[in-house]
Amino acid sequence: MNLTQKEIQTLRELAKQYMEIACLPVHKEKIKLWKALNRGDMQRPMVVIDQIPWHELNAGGELTCVCRDPFWKSIESQWRMDLYKWKHFAVDMVLDPFIMIPKVISDMGYGIQISENILKTDENNSVVSHSYKNQIQTEEDIEKIKDMVIQYDEAASMERLNEAEFIFEGIAPVQLNGGMGLHLGLWDHLSFWMGLEAIFYDFVDRPEFIHKVLRRITDATIAGIKQINDQNIHDNFANTCHCSYIFTDELHPDTGVCNNFKTSGGWGFSMAQLMTSTSPECTKEFEVPYINQLAEHYGMIYYGCCERLDDRLDIVKQIKNVKKISCSPWSNKRNFAEQIGSKIIMSNKPNPAFLGNSSFDEEIVRKDLLETCRIAKENHVNVELILKDISTVKYDPKRLDRWAQIAMEVVSDFE
Repeated sequence: MNLTQKEIQTLRELAKQYMEIACLPVHKEKIKLWKALNRGDMQRPMVVIDQIPWHELNAGGELTCVCRDPFWKSIESQWRMDLYKWKHFAVDMVLDPFIMIPKVISDMGYGIQISENILKTDENNSVVSHSYKNQIQTEEDIEKIKDMVIQYDEAASMERLNEAEFIFEGIAPVQLNGGMGLHLGLWDHLSFWMGLEAIFYDFVDRPEFIHKVLRRITDATIAGIKQINDQNIHDNFANTCHCSYIFTDELHPDTGVCNNFKTSGGWGFSMAQLMTSTSPECTKEFEVPYINQLAEHYGMIYYGCCERLDDRLDIVKQIKNVKKISCSPWSNKRNFAEQIGSKIIMSNKPNPAFLGNSSFDEEIVRKDLLETCRIAKENHVNVELILKDISTVKYDPKRLDRWAQIAMEVVSDFE
């Protein structure tokens, strides 16, 4: 075991704190509310805060890790973040009342490494500017995209589990997680390998070439899905998909409970963010046919991220097994709510820019949230509020605390 006594003691103390919170009855109540939303019987809008600029929140040292071993450091870091969120902006988060140890799984990807230029404005900030080099310019280049190779190391996984059981004996139950999930947003991968400008030109000049690229990466991804299913290693214990909680009677009725560890028993997520700069017809031709071939392998799909979708929602709703669709700050919320219907959840993304201005305007935040809830109510829409992609809070963590307080006040008054 590559841990000092101090590191073991730190992990044990954090585990105690985590379990004290995770065993509170409020989590069962939150699960009931999430299940109601996800089956289309919303009791009130649900709220999540995620994808946070953690480097701006550690003035008090709460997030500073002790463990040096990369694996245990990742476990310690996650606990510290969970405890911080619970203390400052818990909103509708749910903690599992056990210690989850990741299985050891190798994912070889698609065989292409990103080639890019990077510009940083803040050495402590993970938000940077990228310029990607086009590595797929000819039909021969398409063959650079290899079938995914995914392998589960059961022996190494059991070694991790045994180590965890020794460390946390008498504190908490320990179990291996379900396995892994795949990022089904093929355009994110292609954007890294080709750059947006080259893709946009090819949409116009070489549409048949783009279809061949899409055929290859789709087949490569299906090969990965098949390996996950053959090895029963899809992570159907995970309680979130793309930051949204996914408790459902059909797939994930409670913490640590699922039907199986195949993709058919879980959620997948996808997006095509570059399509926000194209026509709806482009989404219909170059996105939906391919994502459908992946989505059919999953029980439910969360679709979308930062792209505008209200102008092509009729097309996106055709995606197989889609259960939640992202309504980003670039979408017209009223248009979105008028089209989404009652069977698919409107996953609204409040504007994170409100937390990054020179000053924090509480009235703008409240007005934005009230407007979203009012529009959802008028259109009988099931809605969740997912504040994410927060690049900065101007090193003022209390902005997150206050946003959370305002959001919970707004949704608590929802009738």
